Amino acid sequence: MVKCSFIISLLLVYLIFPVPALAQQYHTTSGKALKLYKEGMSTYEFLDYKSAEYYFKQSIGIDGNFYEPYMMLGELQLKQKRYAEAAGNYTKALLLDSLTYKPVYFSLATAEFMSGDYATALTHYRRYLGLEKISSRNKELSTRNIKNCLFAIEALKNPVPFSPESAGAGINTPDDEYWPSITADGQTMMFTRQARVTGEGLRRNVAQEDFYLSVMAGNIWQKALNAGSPLNTAQNEGAQSLSSDGTYMYFTACERSGGLGSCDIFFSSLNNGRWSIPVNLGSPVNSSKWESQPSISANGRMLFFSSSRPGGIGGKDLWYAVLNEKGKWNYPVNLGSSINTPGDEMSPFIHFDGRTLYYSSDGMPGMGGFDIYMTRMSEDTTWSEPQNLGYPINTFNDETGLVIESGGQKAYFSSKRDDNEGKDIYWFNLYESVRPDPVAYLKGKVTDRENGKMLIADYELINLSNEKTVVKGNTDSNGNFLVCLPSGFNYALNISKKEYLFFSENFMFEGSHPVMKPYVMQIKLSPMKVGERMLLSNVFYGTDSWELKKESLSELNRLFKLLSDNRQLVVEIGGYTDSTGNDEHNQTLSEKRALSVVNFLIEKGISGDRLKYKGYGNSSPVGDNVTSEGRRLNRRTEVQIVDVKN
Repeated sequence: MVKCSFIISLLLVYLIFPVPALAQQYHTTSGKALKLYKEGMSTYEFLDYKSAEYYFKQSIGIDGNFYEPYMMLGELQLKQKRYAEAAGNYTKALLLDSLTYKPVYFSLATAEFMSGDYATALTHYRRYLGLEKISSRNKELSTRNIKNCLFAIEALKNPVPFSPESAGAGINTPDDEYWPSITADGQTMMFTRQARVTGEGLRRNVAQEDFYLSVMAGNIWQKALNAGSPLNTAQNEGAQSLSSDGTYMYFTACERSGGLGSCDIFFSSLNNGRWSIPVNLGSPVNSSKWESQPSISANGRMLFFSSSRPGGIGGKDLWYAVLNEKGKWNYPVNLGSSINTPGDEMSPFIHFDGRTLYYSSDGMPGMGGFDIYMTRMSEDTTWSEPQNLGYPINTFNDETGLVIESGGQKAYFSSKRDDNEGKDIYWFNLYESVRPDPVAYLKGKVTDRENGKMLIADYELINLSNEKTVVKGNTDSNGNFLVCLPSGFNYALNISKKEYLFFSENFMFEGSHPVMKPYVMQIKLSPMKVGERMLLSNVFYGTDSWELKKESLSELNRLFKLLSDNRQLVVEIGGYTDSTGNDEHNQTLSEKRALSVVNFLIEKGISGDRLKYKGYGNSSPVGDNVTSEGRRLNRRTEVQIVDVKN
């Protein structure tokens, strides 16, 4: 039998593919075909793949039964990820000679698997495993990909709903657009655009990655604008995560001066319409290795990212870091073996609900390449078993970079769906079983009640169930802020500013998971002067009782601090009821409720001569007393300034 004579130099680098031994004879009698083949091998070894492909094809044109150039075309195209073409050339070679080099079944099966021909790949992986003296590495990969093939074959039989639509001409161009990130209100999108630029010297005709921003008007994304310097530079920036309110972002930059590793995570904030000079997060988030693809939680306290740092399970793992009370990032924590695999995990996206995570992995059963998975975090920070989003959301191509609006239905991703165009950004409605919990949001604007001046004020959102602060921050220079309100919990919102009475509101979502409408509020803070009053929206009592509920503590402590910091104030606590019950009963109940607040403050250390109380019963309703919502509004506790001492 004639021995094979080709050299697969590529596979000396990629150890997962076998390398046949050099032989002395060839599968051709044509000297011209052999000469062209050797020219191809020479250029191939110098990594000139374009010329090598030309010579191999010319050789086959002279002798269509020449085994070696078919094999080398397969190897070359496999390296270039031209999987369907590689599979075709391997198949032609095997039709000519199936005995000379049997380990090629592994390469053939891999090319078929990566081009979506799962049934044929399954056959050839099994045939490869039946051979003797195969490499342990390829045996392991074959076993894993057999599981992938079986998964993919079933997924093809049970496709999930998926109808992607373009994000529109305001975002998509002939250049590549990818890696979308959106604000909680769905009105601002930041994405990465890779454009070809011309220049001098080494930067002539190179690809430039920059950040672009688009805003929604009606239901149409407007023309995206370059985010500008100093955020964008002559180097490449990408893989960004925009905060829920759009006022800051985390992103990836590689090989930047002052970096700790090959790629690091950076931070930038938006001030007066301009992004700040990016700051490297430094240690412990960044290491001497590769950190990339950050995703910041809606409350700004958890940062998820992909990293190749030591201590992981695979090549690239998912990690998260928590922002501590001092405003510093704690040492990152690996998400564990339920999510991370011996393969790579990348492109995490933590939804606005703070517990549903989407990410890409090539180490779990899937369709090939990177598939997108979903998992949910429980109260003890463990994660549910990841769920593959299914076909055709996942395909034999790499799927990465999925983000989902706060309502949990509309998802954005990037894809190259037309060979004549670059990557574009698309959206689709996510099917129900893999949706995150819906999240409402509050957009507020804080002003002075008297003159309408926009105020920079402090805001704080508190989980009333556990009294933990969910998020806190400051309004921008125009008094604007945005907070997310994940379903399933009750929240207290407080807005405060020095020399003003505070504002409070509550949102009762415990036990419900509806798709909630956003809240838009104009919040007017009252200056501290006689006659001004504020509503204690988060002071609660038992039914027909004056006993304070534990959920009232955060609000009462805030009132205590206000009075402690402003010792000149004398206030009246007023209690009010709805119309349920007779007037005498309501009068007594309202008075005792007001007194319970006064007693709390006295016990905390506020002088009794600064505190007055009065019950108003149902004498001053603010609701209709007909609906449950109207009656709820009437049951209230108010604070009024009655004197300001010198």
